[in-house]
Amino acid sequence: MTLAHRLGRAAALLTLLGLLTGLPLAQAMSGQVNADVGSLIAAHLNALTGAGWMIGLAWSLPMLRYGEVGLTRLAWLTTVCNYANWAVTLGKAFLRVKGVGATGDLANDVVFGLLGALVVAPAIVAGAAWVYGFGGRRAG
Repeated sequence: MTLAHRLGRAAALLTLLGLLTGLPLAQAMSGQVNADVGSLIAAHLNALTGAGWMIGLAWSLPMLRYGEVGLTRLAWLTTVCNYANWAVTLGKAFLRVKGVGATGDLANDVVFGLLGALVVAPAIVAGAAWVYGFGGRRAG
């Protein structure tokens, strides 16, 4: 199985998870589930947009300057940060915390740390590496 195929499959699964996130979202909107509606909407959209990024990366793999190892690392990093974005945002919906800054509340601070370590930093690195990969010659 090629790297593009594996990345596409991971994107398809993330799309399904995003679509399924609509189920607890509807329940939260109707008051049947105690969760933050805004965070559930964000988790739903994070999965769908993350899958789009992964599909775009899969399509562009032949255009990038990296060799097989570099492409695999980029695909892995992009997959991890997008799945983490969906999962951590889904979890924070049920914890009812924002996680956008350290507040002294344990649940919020754990979410803040997870978002920084698994989503924000890796996404910035992966995005920058993707852009950089379009320049120059392809590695052997």
